[in-house]
Amino acid sequence: MTDQVVVSLAREAVLTVLLVAGPALGIGMLVGLIVSIFQATTQIQEQTLTFVPKIVAVLVSIVIFGPWMLRILVDFAQRLLSNLPEYVM
Repeated sequence: MTDQVVVSLAREAVLTVLLVAGPALGIGMLVGLIVSIFQATTQIQEQTLTFVPKIVAVLVSIVIFGPWMLRILVDFAQRLLSNLPEYVM
């Protein structure tokens, strides 16, 4: 296994993680921004108001995007395991 193979595998793994985590993180960030704007305009500084909507939004996004995320991860694992004999040689 050469250095180039290790770097390409690591690069593909990082890109897969970013692709899978992107929707949940993006929706959580968007909901957090909306809640922050709401808190700034109404001057409500309740701590639970920041966490509960984000948790709900992330869980809903995982339910919605879950099958797609699973398909991306399974495809990555299949490519990795099918090419394993090539990587070792």
